[in-house]
Amino acid sequence: MNKTVKHSMMAVLAATLGLSASLAQAQTYDSVYVIDSRGVVALSGTGLCWRTGFWTPAGAAKDPNGCKCDKDLIPKEICEPPVAAAAAPTPKPMGEKITVAADALFDFNKSVLRPEGKAKIDEVVAKSGKLNLEVVIVVGHTDRIGGKEFNQRLSERRAAAVKDYMVSKGIPANRVYTEGKGLTQPVTKPDQCPNKLGRAKLIACLQPDRRADIEMIGTSK
Repeated sequence: MNKTVKHSMMAVLAATLGLSASLAQAQTYDSVYVIDSRGVVALSGTGLCWRTGFWTPAGAAKDPNGCKCDKDLIPKEICEPPVAAAAAPTPKPMGEKITVAADALFDFNKSVLRPEGKAKIDEVVAKSGKLNLEVVIVVGHTDRIGGKEFNQRLSERRAAAVKDYMVSKGIPANRVYTEGKGLTQPVTKPDQCPNKLGRAKLIACLQPDRRADIEMIGTSK
């Protein structure tokens, strides 16, 4: 054998041994594939993964690189796990606000429910049956006739009377909150009902201010 051929063969052998040594050094014992110095699977010239002598189909199924290298040999449920069903959206609370004229509920300057007022509240209670009820807010209002403190107490008593009746119709007491706003939130405009109208006409003009707001909040059934 001439020296040129001998040296060429030795060079090829050294290169092969050097590559094998490099791959062996980079190889981790946990993988059934050859891992190069970059920490990725070494590929052949045709793009196939190099397997170690420890490779088995079962080992490939457990190897993080198994689906990349041997997808066709691994159970489908491992490489293509079923997509978890999206969680059902949480129902958003909805509300319904009902304004009931206080004159329909109470006599003027009174806080005792009238029969007509009870009928109005019965309608509200019936509507609550369409909700998974979370809370009911009852707010009483008055007109501007009379003093501020008197109207505040009157609005509170009216709201409480509405609550008591709703509870008697089956609405849980701990779901109903009451508040009185007195004369502080009129519906009429400042110049809409002048005092010069006289008491009877003024009372009639201010009727929209005498009201109770009932707001029901919950989710649809």
